[in-house]
Amino acid sequence: MTWLLDLTPDEWNAVRLSIKVATVAMLFSLPPGILIALLLARGQFWGKTLLNGLVHLPLILPPVVTGYLLLLTFGKRGPAGAFLAEHFGIVFSFRWTGAALACGVMGFPLMVRAIRLSIESVDRKMEAAAGTLGANPLWVFATITLPLILPGLIAGSILAFAKAMGEFGATITFVSNIPNETQTLPSAIYTFTQVPGGDEGALRLTLISIVISMAALVASEVLARRVGRRMDIE
Repeated sequence: MTWLLDLTPDEWNAVRLSIKVATVAMLFSLPPGILIALLLARGQFWGKTLLNGLVHLPLILPPVVTGYLLLLTFGKRGPAGAFLAEHFGIVFSFRWTGAALACGVMGFPLMVRAIRLSIESVDRKMEAAAGTLGANPLWVFATITLPLILPGLIAGSILAFAKAMGEFGATITFVSNIPNETQTLPSAIYTFTQVPGGDEGALRLTLISIVISMAALVASEVLARRVGRRMDIE
């Protein structure tokens, strides 16, 4: 069984890059995820159904389509990509940052859904009581709402992380499969399946991918339960 851990430098790079990409995608998705979830849970405005549809569109579109749309938008010749590259020096296409963007987009619906459900379950009377005592809406959200939706935040964040760890279609379409730059675990596994004698490497990386994703899901469940019990005690 030692062959399972006998990874080559390129394989270790794929593992490290996957964790890096998934972490960055999760962290940068969290602030807009909270905002969009709050709008969908509490907001009453024209276009709410359209916004909800746009948020969840990556779940039903083929990942390749999502990746191609990202390439058209954030590629070097795309409107957003050209603007960011010219004014801020930020390049997404064929970079690991582009992989993080693609993974963030694909995991965003899962994050928003979990956070939205948590917000909808909050007792509005508690928030109203804090408001009558003179607290402004931002302070009410920070001290009342945010602690109450913490289990949903944890669950949504780790679901997005796990989704990012397994993302392939959108990533390879947007940033290709460049070793040590954009080659994440799924891309490395795909590469192994295309070369003779690559079965052993593909199996190693597959098992590692399963272990990391399962660990993330278990951690999400454990953390959510601990936070829930602590809130019940308090």
